[in-house]
Parts: sequence; C-alpha cells; structure tokens
Amino acid sequence: MSTEVEPRAAAGAGRASIEARTLRQDRWWLQPLITFSVLVAFIIYSTFRAFYGKDFYAPQHLLSPLYSPCLSSGCGAAPHFSWLPTTSYVFTPAIWVLIFPLGFRLTCYYYRKAYYRSFWASPPACAVAEPHKTYSGETRFPLIFQNVHRWFFYFGVLFVGILGFDAVDSFKNASGQWGHMGLGSLILIVDAVLLGLYTLGCHSCRHILGGKLRNFSKHPVRYRFWGWVSYLNARHMQMAWVSLVFVAFTDLYVWLLAANVFADPRFF
Repeated sequence: MSTEVEPRAAAGAGRASIEARTLRQDRWWLQPLITFSVLVAFIIYSTFRAFYGKDFYAPQHLLSPLYSPCLSSGCGAAPHFSWLPTTSYVFTPAIWVLIFPLGFRLTCYYYRKAYYRSFWASPPACAVAEPHKTYSGETRFPLIFQNVHRWFFYFGVLFVGILGFDAVDSFKNASGQWGHMGLGSLILIVDAVLLGLYTLGCHSCRHILGGKLRNFSKHPVRYRFWGWVSYLNARHMQMAWVSLVFVAFTDLYVWLLAANVFADPRFF
C-alpha cells in the first residue's frame, strides 16, 4: 500500500468548496440574535435616559447608576459634584458619566466577542462562514483603540467604589440621619456588588495580579488574589449580562421613584 500523501492534504485542505455558509443543523443563529436584541435594547434605553436629564435622584437618597457620580445640581442631598445645571439640552450629566463605564464594557474582551459576532457576523457562530473577505484583527484603525481597555478598567474600579458609596448613603433618611433602609437601598447594594464582580473578573484585572509573575510560590498573596479573580473570570460572561441588565433595572426603579409613580417600600 502506498504511503504517499497528497500535496494538498499535507498542506491542509482548507474550507470545503460548498455554497452553504454552514452544514450545522441546529439553530446556531439564536444566540447571536439574542445578544443583538439585548444589546440594542440596552443601547436604546441608556441613550434615552442619558438625554432625558431628569428623574435620576429620588428623595430616599437613591441616585441612578447612570448618573453617578452626581455632576448636577438636581441630585438633592447626593454628596457628589454639583457643577452642571439640573438639565441640559445636549450634554446632560449622564453623558459625561457614561463615557467611562460604557468605554469599559465596549472594550471588554467578552463584549468584543459578543458584538463582533452579533453585529458584524465575524463570525456569527462556530463553523459558520463570515461574510467578510479580509480580516485585520485589532491592529488597525479603529479597532486598535480596543487596547485602551486596561485604562478603562482603572476607571471601572473607581466607579464601582462610587456606586458602593451611593448604596451606603441610601441608608440615610430625608434629614440625613442614619437608620433608614428601603427596597431601593437593597437594589443599589446588589447593583454595586454585581458591577464589582463583573469588574474584578475582568481579564485585565487577572493579568495585573498575576500575569507577569514567573513563580507563584514567591508571591503567595498575589497568587491567592489571582485565584479569586480567576474564579470570577471563569464566570465573566454571566456577570457581564446580569450586571448590564441590573444597571438598567436599577435606573428604572430610581426613575419611577423620582417621578412619584410609587413609594419606596421601607423596612425600617
């Protein structure tokens, strides 16, 4: 029997010469469709709220995460920076705030995969051909700017701390005294925790803690932190979606309270 190998087979046959985009029989298009729908819904909602410019602070010391840190005189007793007008026809306080958390999410390694597949079909799913004939990766304009993700991570950590401060501040009553807790306080706490888990599970955070170490045994503290962050990193996709949806829910809850649609249930 001959043991000769066809030249083409030795070099790799490449993709089969078929007209179909894929031979998959399952609903491979469902996941990118869901991803596309959720991201579009969040973009529409957050854009509307960013330009809405009001009903982002409730008297129960509840500040919307889309407007935190507070940059407006319309934040009531929120202890932040009040140097912008209460409303603005173009640049509302949220426009300045959202630059950093949205920049962090847009350059996130997981979200890149999510919107590359769902918006650009590059590729839409495994074993499905993409419509693009060329691929330059993230080495050219404009995708080369994805490399600023590390810097947005630093701002993300800062914003998580601010949201945590907002959650603690919501335990004050209308007169500024401690001892108040309502449903809104719990929602702000959960929102800050979810965003914290998503942020700390970031690939950049994992690399900062242990990416340049040659020997973990010589750095036991950093190794332990690296292990915790690696645990979160394995669940980064889940945290990305849960935190995204909960941010919108938290803003909606504060919006309805500020508009006096209902009162915040108080526990004590």
